[in-house]
Amino acid sequence: MKKINNSVIALALFIGIAQANAQEKRTLTLDEAVQLGIQNSKNLKIDAAKIEEATADLLEAKNRQLPELKVSGSYMYLPLKPNINIKLPGVSGDGGPEVHQVAYGSANLSVPIYSGGRIKYGIESAKYLVEASKLSTENDKVAIAYNVAQAYNNLFKANQSIKVLEENLSASQKRDETFLKMENNGLIARNDRLKANLQTSNIELQLLEAKNNYNIANINMDLLLGIPETTEIEVDENYIEEGEDIKTVDYYINTARENRKDLQALDKQRQAAALGTKSAKAENLPSIAFTGGYVAADIPKFLTIYNAVNVGVGISYNLSNLWKENSSLKQSRAREMQLSATNELLNDNIKLDVNREYQNTDYSKKRIAVFEKSAEQANENYRITKNKYDNGLATMTELLDADAAQIAANVGVINAKADAALAYRKLLQTTGTLTTK
Repeated sequence: MKKINNSVIALALFIGIAQANAQEKRTLTLDEAVQLGIQNSKNLKIDAAKIEEATADLLEAKNRQLPELKVSGSYMYLPLKPNINIKLPGVSGDGGPEVHQVAYGSANLSVPIYSGGRIKYGIESAKYLVEASKLSTENDKVAIAYNVAQAYNNLFKANQSIKVLEENLSASQKRDETFLKMENNGLIARNDRLKANLQTSNIELQLLEAKNNYNIANINMDLLLGIPETTEIEVDENYIEEGEDIKTVDYYINTARENRKDLQALDKQRQAAALGTKSAKAENLPSIAFTGGYVAADIPKFLTIYNAVNVGVGISYNLSNLWKENSSLKQSRAREMQLSATNELLNDNIKLDVNREYQNTDYSKKRIAVFEKSAEQANENYRITKNKYDNGLATMTELLDADAAQIAANVGVINAKADAALAYRKLLQTTGTLTTK
C-alpha cells in the first residue's frame, strides 16, 4: 500500500512539473512576427546608440558657434613680506606697505565672427552623419524583416511536413492492421505484410526528423523575436499566398536605386565627406572673434582695481600653415575617393542582387506549377496502383513506392509555395521595399 501511495505521489509530481514546463502557444501572423523581431532586435539597440552618438556630435558642432564665457578667480596668502619697489614718479620705491594677501578675478568672453567656414561645415557635416545613421537603421530593419520571414518560413515548412507525415502515418498504420488481418486469413504473404510495416517505420523516422526540425526552428524563432524559448509559435499559413505578378527586372532595379536605405546612407556620408574637405581647406584661413573681459583685483593696503572692462576683436592665424602640408585635407580627399568607389561597388552589387533574386523569384513561382503537376500525377499513380494491387495486378513493393512518391510530391507542393513566398520577400528586400510595419 505504501508503494502504491509513493507511486501516486511521484506521478502527481511528474504531472505538475510537466504542466509547469508546458509550452505556451502563441499564434502570430508573419507581419506580427516581423514587428516583434524589430521591437526586440539587439542590433537595432546598437543602432539606436549610434544615432545618439551622432546626435551628440551634432550638438558639439553646434556648440562651437556659441559664445565662450570663462570666469576665473584666485586668492593667495603671502606669509613673508614681499619686497615691493615702486618706480612711479613721485612715489617712493623703498619699503612700501606690508602685503600679505592678494585676491583677483576675471571674466573673458569670446564670440566667433569668422572661422573660414569650419564651424558651418562642421554643423552641416554632422547633420548628414545623423541622417546616415538613421538610414542605416532603416536598412537594418529591412534585413531583420527578411530574417524573421526566413525563420517563419522554416517553421511553417517544418510544421506542414509534420501534418502530412502524421496523416500518412495514420493511413499506413491502418493499412498495417488490414494487412495483418489479411495475413492471418491467408490472403497475403507475411513478407508483403513486413514490407508494409517497414514503410510505416520509415514514415515514423521521417516524422521524428520533421518534429526535430520543427523544435529547432521554433527555438530559433523564439530567440529571434525575443520571447521565452518555451513559447510554441503557431504560424498563419495564409502568407504563402502573398505576392504579386512579377514586373520587369528594370522596374526592380530602378526601385532599388530609389529606396535602398544603405545607398541613401552612403550618399549622406559622401556629402559629409565633401563638407569635411571644405572644412579642412578652411584650416589655412585666419579666425576672427569678438572679445570682451572684466578684471578685478584687491591687494589690501596697496592696490584695488575694479570696473576694468575691455572689449575688442581678436585675430588668430597659424603661421606654420605656410610651410606645413594640410594633412587633414589629404585625409578628407582620400575619404571622398573611398566613398565614391564604395558607391560604385554598391550600385554594382545592387544590380547583381536584384537580378539574382528576380531570377530566383521567377524560378520559385514556376516550381509551384511543376510540383502541383507532380503531385497530381503521384496521387493518380497511387490510386491506380492501389486498384491494381487490390485486384492482384501490382506488387506490394509497387504500392509502397507509389505511396512514398505521393508523400514526397505533396510535401514538395507545400515547400515550393513557401519558398516562392520567401523568394518574393527576398526580392523586395533587395529593392529596399520590404515592409517593416
